[in-house]
Amino acid sequence: MATSKSTPIIALDPSCWTGGGLSAALPARNLRLRPLAKSDADKLSELGDDPDIAKQMAESTYRFPPESPRAFAFGIERIRDNALMGVIQLRRAEANDEGEITLWLGRAFWGKGFATEVLRRLARFAFQGLGLGEISARVMPANAASARVFSKAGFTEWGTVAYGPGGAYPARLFKLARGDWETRHAARPLVLVAAVALVDADGRVLVARRPEGKDMAGLWEFPGGKVGAGEMPEAALIRELAEELSLDVRDSCLAAVACASHDYDEFHLLMPLFACRVWKGAPAAREGQELRWVMPARLSDLAMPPADAPLVSLLRDLL
Repeated sequence: MATSKSTPIIALDPSCWTGGGLSAALPARNLRLRPLAKSDADKLSELGDDPDIAKQMAESTYRFPPESPRAFAFGIERIRDNALMGVIQLRRAEANDEGEITLWLGRAFWGKGFATEVLRRLARFAFQGLGLGEISARVMPANAASARVFSKAGFTEWGTVAYGPGGAYPARLFKLARGDWETRHAARPLVLVAAVALVDADGRVLVARRPEGKDMAGLWEFPGGKVGAGEMPEAALIRELAEELSLDVRDSCLAAVACASHDYDEFHLLMPLFACRVWKGAPAAREGQELRWVMPARLSDLAMPPADAPLVSLLRDLL
């Protein structure tokens, strides 16, 4: 199937750029959902000028819904580099509390877990933010990958429905009810992670960039790691700093300064942050991470996980 820039597969309807009037972004672990802007048009046309994306849709032309309090169109943006990856839409039904989702990602972002993360974040917005009772999606029969994504995000398949102009296309129907989502959301694990702000003689703070292949790859964070069962946060930090950075730190050199409590869609993170100015050894990246010493005032310039970002302003006041 040949395409050209004059007849893109993804046709942009300029009447919906405000995303249903929503101005705030919805952050997740690796990405954020944000209202679309007119400046996104060229990039989205470039991403969507792909025959395989057209095959995933019930129609060859994919348009955003018109601007409306019942229609939300979000650009999917990667936090690490602000790359625009695709679009997810939520259309609310006129007469009830139901909504329908449509999602597409550019080819370069397939198979990396982004689609599942996007769906979980939008489901939370639909149920907690909008108070909907049910959300659904229609998947083309040949699109097995999308069907797996909806199943991983908690949706249940409800059979086949007609889709497209005049009901010309069959589609697999997936649904997620609010009660089922609330049950899954309440069962999320609580993850305890200890982190440390290592401060050198010049007042700089050490941050590490998560390597490729790990969750939240490319994001900068304070060194640390998960606290094991029965382990104290200080002991976990001492262990992690030795394993990851070849540093020898004593318990008495760690001072608790803040705590982050962040509600991710897959787990709830509780992260005490310690400050440390005395240690033995020179930091060495032993797990493929990039290390950087940064002045506290410049920490906000770095792309960080949503849980780490609020700690930056606290450190600026303390250091």
